[in-house]
Amino acid sequence: MNTDETPQEAMYRELHEETGLDQQHVKLLGSTPGWLRYQLPRRFQRTDSKPLCIGQKQVWFLLKLLDDDVRFDFKVTGEPEFRDFRWVDFWYPADNVVRFKRRVYRQALTLLEPMKACG
Repeated sequence: MNTDETPQEAMYRELHEETGLDQQHVKLLGSTPGWLRYQLPRRFQRTDSKPLCIGQKQVWFLLKLLDDDVRFDFKVTGEPEFRDFRWVDFWYPADNVVRFKRRVYRQALTLLEPMKACG
């Protein structure tokens, strides 16, 4: 998140940078109430460089794709973070993300799950 951005503004910027999608392609269904945090295992922490990286705090958003025909563009930036995607069950990420992030994924999905009905 840039210092001049709200979490929602950062989410829409990241959405565009990472997928090529813009705000008009999605409907915002909700977000987690406040920050969710996790700490990196010591072997992944970067304490000797700037910026210091020992973990992360995040606000999670639940978005609904408005058009099934939307084309993802992973090359919007010069350094794409993704090359492909696939649709998975809502809870799939909680069981398949790297182990140290599973608690925060379960927490986020638990908070967001009731908002799915709003879509």
